[in-house]
Amino acid sequence: MWKAPAHLSDPLIYLFQDYFRKLALGSVNQFILLMPPVLFMSMDTYLQGLFVLANDPSSEVRKLVCSAFVQLIEVRPSFLEPHLRNVIEYMLQVNNDPDEEVSLEACEFWSVFCEAPLPPDNLRPFLPRLIPVLLSNMAYADDDESLLDAEEDGSLPDRDQDLKPHFHSSRFHGSDDAEDDDDDIVNIWNLRKCSAAALDMISNVFGDEILPTLMPFVQSKLNVSDVASWKEREAAVLALGAVAEGCINGLYPHLSDIVAFLIPLLDDKFPLIRSISCWTLSRFSKYIVQGIGHQKGHEQFEKVLTGFLRRILDDNKRVQEAACSAFAILEEEAADLLSPRLEIILQHLMCAFGKYQRRNLRIVYDAIGTLADAVGGELNQPKYLEILMPPLIAKWQQLSNSDKDLFPLLECFTSIAQALGSGFAQFAQPVFQRCLDIIQSQQLAKIDPVAAGVQFDKEFVVCSLDLLSGLTEGLGSGIESLVSQSNLRDLLLQCCLDDGSDIRQSAFALLGDLARVCPIHLRPRLPEFLDVAAKQLNTPKLKETISVANNACWAIGELAIKVNQEISPVVMTVISCLVPILQHAEGFNKSLIENSAITLGRLASVCPELVSPHMEHFMQSWCIALSMIRDDIEKEDAFRGLCAMVKANPSGALSSLVFLCRAIASWHEIRSEELHNEVSQVLLGYKQMLKNGAWEQCMSALEPPVKERLSKYNV
Repeated sequence: MWKAPAHLSDPLIYLFQDYFRKLALGSVNQFILLMPPVLFMSMDTYLQGLFVLANDPSSEVRKLVCSAFVQLIEVRPSFLEPHLRNVIEYMLQVNNDPDEEVSLEACEFWSVFCEAPLPPDNLRPFLPRLIPVLLSNMAYADDDESLLDAEEDGSLPDRDQDLKPHFHSSRFHGSDDAEDDDDDIVNIWNLRKCSAAALDMISNVFGDEILPTLMPFVQSKLNVSDVASWKEREAAVLALGAVAEGCINGLYPHLSDIVAFLIPLLDDKFPLIRSISCWTLSRFSKYIVQGIGHQKGHEQFEKVLTGFLRRILDDNKRVQEAACSAFAILEEEAADLLSPRLEIILQHLMCAFGKYQRRNLRIVYDAIGTLADAVGGELNQPKYLEILMPPLIAKWQQLSNSDKDLFPLLECFTSIAQALGSGFAQFAQPVFQRCLDIIQSQQLAKIDPVAAGVQFDKEFVVCSLDLLSGLTEGLGSGIESLVSQSNLRDLLLQCCLDDGSDIRQSAFALLGDLARVCPIHLRPRLPEFLDVAAKQLNTPKLKETISVANNACWAIGELAIKVNQEISPVVMTVISCLVPILQHAEGFNKSLIENSAITLGRLASVCPELVSPHMEHFMQSWCIALSMIRDDIEKEDAFRGLCAMVKANPSGALSSLVFLCRAIASWHEIRSEELHNEVSQVLLGYKQMLKNGAWEQCMSALEPPVKERLSKYNV
């Protein structure tokens, strides 16, 4: 054991011991996530050490003890299970530690506990004591930096350090599993925000049973009217928003009263109450929109809508941010219900566009883009375009090709182009050309930034490719005249070959979009496009670049149905990549499985003579994947391929006939009469082929709902 030199005084000895306790505990904590065998074997000793240090006089040591318990409950909850009552009791105690950093570390425990595979009953008895602690910690501390930020005048320009980095999500074709994070009202992670997140998690686990503890506290704080208690009122509004999802069943009967109470708070004298009221109301958006069918619900929806629009034009930057973000959430829920109010909405958004500084301007772009997605073609009216487009075009012309403020504007234009469709044609040429210029200058910057005059930034390329996709989707065949007079084909091929996966992902999305509307302009370099697309499916790092593979797979299928036999040189290469994906479906996301099944079917419909000899090797897994796809035109293409293969090689599907029948039964309705007849012929053909009760045996293996759906084919 280390022994202090005799000449050191007691305070110095204490400091040395304190230092070594922190160092030892901090070092061991580093290994919790890795859990090496030596720590695993010494876990009882380690836990005893944590219990001894739990009430250490050093706040740094207590913080490390909390961190250890948080990590253990996350990665190895079984180690703590025998001691859980004591650990929870301790974390509850230090959640009110005089040192806020210790409290914050302890508070992390509750969210992690709620996600751990442990019975909720372990925490249930502590809820009446835990919830008041969380609620009291949700009030702003006097030294919270956000209090200073909240006073910032909206007319003051933003500094560069005020701007968050921009992260653009590359275009993705299929079932996107990504979820948007809730709007970040507080940008700095602190005890207030951690407590609100914990309450949110607890409400999702325990639901309405926390309301008897929660609501009396919330109501008492909301009823306090003196000026000095505004932080407590604000925390009560935050609490309502935090439990809006988890406790909705219990809150729903009172929702009208809750919304009626929150609406006046949008005009409160304190900016942070105005901003948190926007956020909390946005958390109830779904239910506010659902109530629009009756008069009182419709009136409340109108009040919330106009309240958000009022706050969008607030002079306070924090309120602007909260209101604009809340309105974007309401837009998504209300969708085309916003159409009757489009003019006043656009007037407010474009007024904000002229008023906001750089940081909040990005949120206005998002709200405009979300509005375009919500109302679609309804936006394509001269009276709306006269309000919307001139300010956006003026900003578009003002920004240089290397200005990062261009990113959110490119995204905004993408949504507008898709919504307006052919109505965007009058704005398309300069937008199209500028996207090409940006891609070209960035490709040069990657090789020679001095000659390009800009530093390479992949975001410019990705945003430009996605806007070109939006233009293609919106204009349809109307984009052909622009493509034919440009070097887009060569630029796109370069992007498909890029070493950046984000760029390749967006490039293959654009390739598929162009294949749909003007494949003739891809033909001169078709073999190269097909070769590079096929390579995305045949890589040892497939799971790391799954979104690239997804879009490449989809693009091959789109090309196949347009160029027909010209696809034949890569058919077997692609099939050999798709089959393992379908056979190991549990290892991939839903979208790649769907696109693999559809593309395989499209290749089969174009080249059945190449694919059908191999069908017995993939028929079962393919049919399972087909049965999971929703009814649409892409599924129709896949089934045309199935019918073509069965026609070419009927015996190839015999061993998978039950799975084929289930795939056919997955259709709610085949809208194409021609395809319906082809599918009927396939089933009838097998019924006639199978003798001696074999067909009846196949039918008996099917579930009753499957047999019922097959009855429409008269078999």
